[in-house]
Amino acid sequence: MNSWNDLEKMRKEKDIEGLISTLKTSKDNKIREKVAYILGDIHADDSVDDLINCLDDEYWPLRKAATLSLGRIGNPEAVPVLIKLLNDEYWHVRENAALALGAIGDKRAVIPIIKALKDGSLNVKCELVGALGNLGDIKASKHLSEILGEDDFLLRACTVTSLGKIGDDVAIKSLLRSLQDESYLVRVNATHALGTIGEENTIPYLEEALNNSQGESYEFEIALKKAIASIKSRNKSG
Repeated sequence: MNSWNDLEKMRKEKDIEGLISTLKTSKDNKIREKVAYILGDIHADDSVDDLINCLDDEYWPLRKAATLSLGRIGNPEAVPVLIKLLNDEYWHVRENAALALGAIGDKRAVIPIIKALKDGSLNVKCELVGALGNLGDIKASKHLSEILGEDDFLLRACTVTSLGKIGDDVAIKSLLRSLQDESYLVRVNATHALGTIGEENTIPYLEEALNNSQGESYEFEIALKKAIASIKSRNKSG
């Protein structure tokens, strides 16, 4: 039986063979869970098949750990099975599946993630939104824009950030509307997103928002000024 000290020694020495052997043979679920995390920490690409085999294990914390590590390793071989985990019964696993798919960046995940946006868990939904931003596919813009009508301001704040990474016309229109969101965090994130996209025709909307703010939100006004300056500078130099 391996102890925690044994596992840390294998981590330090990057003993992938020993870690995989422990993952396969240990009867202690906590040990196997720890090994799965370590394999991701050391980016052990040789362990991908063995981590994938963990994804149908009855012990859900092991599925969670293996899912996160597959995302950290980034091998697209794991994408099909990670997509299936978007329907796992435990939200912790679904959350990590979304995170992993966003980290891997394989476009095969776009449509399944869009379909999964109906998930009832806020934690999962935020990771799904983040994954779509990382994937950067314009097919997601319409669906992300619809989320901006939901009540949770943190979800809306995550969503505008993802729309900024996509940056198409649908995303820009939604971001401009979000300059009037009731949450200052959403407004600030939308402003940063527009500044990153850098479209010159958004400057009048940013200036209007700045004029209308009248000291209501210091952070929002600072973000607006920086975005306007950035866009003007970029277009001037271009």
